[in-house]
Amino acid sequence: MPTIDTDLNRKDVQKIAILGAESSGKSALAEALALRYKTLWVPEYLREFVETHARVPRAEEQFLIATTQYQRELQLMPKANAWLFCDTAPLMTEIYSDYYFDEADAGLLALAAEHKTQYGFTLVTAPDFPWVADGLQRESPAVRQRIHDQLLEVLEERDIPHLLLEGSLTQRLAQVEFAFSFLMQ
Repeated sequence: MPTIDTDLNRKDVQKIAILGAESSGKSALAEALALRYKTLWVPEYLREFVETHARVPRAEEQFLIATTQYQRELQLMPKANAWLFCDTAPLMTEIYSDYYFDEADAGLLALAAEHKTQYGFTLVTAPDFPWVADGLQRESPAVRQRIHDQLLEVLEERDIPHLLLEGSLTQRLAQVEFAFSFLMQ
């Protein structure tokens, strides 16, 4: 089982989780925010996993995917400037595990439960971008909507503060900039 070295956390860098269902613009937003704020972003490990293995992950691989994602966040923390934009988080892996496998394992549940303490803020991308199939990783617009609804439900149940971003990439960047003006006060 992978271990997580939390000593790499820096108090002067806020990790920002960017969550959303498939094909909702998370990666484009993470990259654009990193450019805008002259910092780094953590690409989604799941995409790399699917490309490398030429298949979707199995239930028993979900914890590995979440811990690898989280470890990569921690590795980039020392190099980030003020913000580290994270294209997904273990919480999304938990939601997808529940959807596809009817449960998430205990390690994944524990990691996802720490979302409020591990991320300074959570951005949620609305499924208002055109849905684009990309082979193995994306299923359908209907699944995208169900995952989005489940995500919002989980965030509310767990009392996780978040900002729902809608519209074009430019509009989403403006919404984040407005929200960050309050976070930085």
